[in-house]
Amino acid sequence: MSIIASIATGQAVGGIGIVRLSGEGCIDLADRVFACASGNKLSDSAGYRAHYGSVSDGSEWQDEAVAIVYRAPKSYTGEDVVELCCHGGPAVTRMALRACIEQGAQPAAPGEYTRRAFENGKLSLAQAEAVMSIISAEGRQAALAAQAAHDGRLNRRIDAIAQQLIDLSVRIAAWCDYPDEEEIPEVTDKQLTDGLSDVLNQLVTLRREGETGKLLREGVDTVICGKPNVGKSTLMNLLSGCERSIVTDIPGTTRDVVEEQIRLDDCVLRISDTAGLHDTSDQVEKIGVERTWRRLSECALVLAVFDGSKELDDDDRKLIDSLSDKPTIAVVNKSDQQQKIDIEYISNKIQHTVYTSALKGDGLAQLTAAIMDVTQLAGLDPSAGMIINERQCDCVRRAAEAVEEALNAACAGVTFDAVGVSIQYAIDCLLELTGERASDRIVDGVFAQFCVGK
Repeated sequence: MSIIASIATGQAVGGIGIVRLSGEGCIDLADRVFACASGNKLSDSAGYRAHYGSVSDGSEWQDEAVAIVYRAPKSYTGEDVVELCCHGGPAVTRMALRACIEQGAQPAAPGEYTRRAFENGKLSLAQAEAVMSIISAEGRQAALAAQAAHDGRLNRRIDAIAQQLIDLSVRIAAWCDYPDEEEIPEVTDKQLTDGLSDVLNQLVTLRREGETGKLLREGVDTVICGKPNVGKSTLMNLLSGCERSIVTDIPGTTRDVVEEQIRLDDCVLRISDTAGLHDTSDQVEKIGVERTWRRLSECALVLAVFDGSKELDDDDRKLIDSLSDKPTIAVVNKSDQQQKIDIEYISNKIQHTVYTSALKGDGLAQLTAAIMDVTQLAGLDPSAGMIINERQCDCVRRAAEAVEEALNAACAGVTFDAVGVSIQYAIDCLLELTGERASDRIVDGVFAQFCVGK
C-alpha cells in the first residue's frame, strides 16, 4: 500500500498539531522531513519511541517537533506509522503535511487509517464503526456504549449468536445427509424450535437495546406543549440554562416552534418549545397551534405542561386525551402556588407526573429522572455491547426475520433442509455486521462517513 499522510488533530489553534504517516516506507520518508536532535535516523529507531528534533520543508520553514515511531504490526493501522507532533495551529500542521506530500506521501482519504486497520485484521468492521461513535459521542453513556463496541463486546455477542446458528445448521446438514448413521445424533423438532427461539429472543433484545441506544447517539426528539401561559417557555429556559424562549405574562407569546439541543445528565434532548394549544381566531396563532399538533405526532417524547394553580379546562383535557399512546411526562408547573388542578384525571391518562416551579428552578432533578425512566435510558447498560448504527440495526433486523421465518417453517413441519436455508441467511447477516462477509460496497459506505485523519 502507498504511504498516506494527513493532519490527525483538529483544524484549530491548539497546543499540539499531529501529522500522521502510515504505510511501508513511511519511516524513511519521515527522515526526509524530520531531523533528530541526536543526529540519529528514525529508520534506526525501535517502535514505540519518541524523538525530539525539527520538521522542515527543506526551505526556510522549520518547527520544533517530536516524532513518534510505531513499527508494524504493533500500530493502529498494522503498518509502520510515524506521528509528527508539531506546535498546534492550522498553518504549522498544513506546512508539515505539505512537506510529507512533497516527499511522496498521498493525502489520506476519510477513514483510511481505520480502514487499513480493518483490512490488516486489527479491527472488525463493527469495531471500526465504533471509532467514529466514540468521536461523535455527546454524553457519558454514548461514549461508554461506543467504547464497549470498540473493545469487541458487540462482536462477542454477535459471534456467540452466529455460532449457535452455525451449530444448528451443521447438525441439520449432517442429519439430512446421513439420517441412518448411528454416530450422528438425531435432530428433533423440539431441539430445532428451542434453539431458534433462543436465538430469536437474543436478536430481539439486541434490536430493542439498539433502539434505546439510538436515543443516546442522536438525542430524544422532545416537544414541550400545553396551553398558553402555563410556563412552557420558562421550562424551556430552565432546561437549556439560558433565555432561549421569550417569557412574558401575555398568553400566546410563543407563536412558533423554538428548538434547542440540551443535555440532562447522560441524556441529550432535541427539544422544541411550541405555541400554546387553544382555540384562537388569530391567524398567526392558529398556524402555530397547527404546527404544534404536527410536532406532537412526530416526536419521541412529550413534556405536557399544566398550570397547577388552575383547574383543568377543555383545552387541557383535549391535550391529555390525545397523548394516551405517546411517551409523555405531565409537568405540573407552578407548584409553589396553591394547587387546584385535578391530578387524578391526569394520572389516569399519563403514567409519569412531575411537579415543578420552572420560575424558581424546582423539580428539575425529578424531571430528569422521569425522562431517563420514560426513555428507558435509566435501565440501559451501555457496556454490554450494543448495536450502534443503522447498518448494524439492519443486519440484526434481517437476521431476526430470517430466524423467525426458520422457526415458523420448523413449527409448520417444513423439511429441515428448507429450514436450513433461512438459518444460513441469518448467519450471513450477522457475519456482514462484523465484516467477515461484508461486500466492498458496504465497507466503502462505512468509511465514507469518517473524518480525514482517522
